[in-house]
Amino acid sequence: MVLLVVIYFAFISLGLPDAVLGSIWPMMYQDLGLRLGDAGIISAVTSLGTVASILISYRLVARFSTGKVTAFSMLMTAISLWGFGTANSLAALLFWAIPLGVGAGLIDASLNNYVALHYEARHMNWLHSFWGLGASSGPALIALTLAAGFTYQGGWKLLSILQLLLVVALFAVLPRYKVPPKTSQKKQQGAKTQVASTSLFLILSAFFTYCVLEGSTGLWAVSYLVSVKGLLPAEGPLYGSLFFIGITAGRILSGFLSFRFSNKQLIWVGIGVLGLGLVVLLGLPLSGSIVALFLIGLGCAPIFPSFIHETPRRFSIAESQRIIGLEMATAYVGSTLSGPLFGLVAQTIGLRWMVGVQGIFFLLLVISTFLFFRISVVQSLADEN
Repeated sequence: MVLLVVIYFAFISLGLPDAVLGSIWPMMYQDLGLRLGDAGIISAVTSLGTVASILISYRLVARFSTGKVTAFSMLMTAISLWGFGTANSLAALLFWAIPLGVGAGLIDASLNNYVALHYEARHMNWLHSFWGLGASSGPALIALTLAAGFTYQGGWKLLSILQLLLVVALFAVLPRYKVPPKTSQKKQQGAKTQVASTSLFLILSAFFTYCVLEGSTGLWAVSYLVSVKGLLPAEGPLYGSLFFIGITAGRILSGFLSFRFSNKQLIWVGIGVLGLGLVVLLGLPLSGSIVALFLIGLGCAPIFPSFIHETPRRFSIAESQRIIGLEMATAYVGSTLSGPLFGLVAQTIGLRWMVGVQGIFFLLLVISTFLFFRISVVQSLADEN
């Protein structure tokens, strides 16, 4: 139980800064004299740092333990957030984006495989709901900071202080860190070491397309509402939090639904709700965008954690660390490309086409998911859903 609390707190830390840049960018880029599309460059650098850290995370965890790597990674992100609060140029923002991405990648990679192997599906969904709690809290805290008369720079520094408090709490419980029993030998006997290349390609395609959709919504939805539907920039942080509130609520709900439904069923329900949210975002005026952003978040909620939790069950236990590492890296590549891709859309043809471009990636997600479940079979861990 203590270990689960530690992991949950770590994922609050992971999500805390994720939605902030997109929610305040409409005022931030004007204040610093930057371009609208520069948010995509900052997001890309952050994601590249994350991908790089994922590639070395296994060795770091093996040497220092999951708990220590997580704690020091949270400290790294706290320092980076303070740096964002002092930055006054694009170069400074890009500098602080690197350790922010590295810290996030180490937390993400070191914990996801651990939970997928040792805990039930409900814990994976609840784990990612705590990421959503952090992600939805970030813009809300910035909005409160602005409402109190402080600047967005003060908001970044507030997030840094909160992150430091989480670091202190995590270091306090590290002496009580205990590893849960490993997966039983009986479950391991059915594991196969041969990974089907087609299944691997398809699940990586699903991760890539999903993260393009999630990343583009988190970073660009507020700018889309401002430039296309007339949202006031000062209201951006409030609207920006709706998407992540939807993710948080959906993952809490998915944890309970996983008692009755399989990972596969949760993924398809999520994809359906996500598609509905995109239609609503495109078709309704600004007043309907509240529903749209919440629906998109609700649909996104079960997709990522359910795919992660399904991985040791579709591939071998021995290969799960490597494959989940590939999934995380592919996911962040999708997030990396989503920033500059939709920034290019904004600079060239305009953000009014954002939802149409998202629709293309949505169709690719549907195709990849359908073919993956059609081709792959449960090979290793017993289905715990």
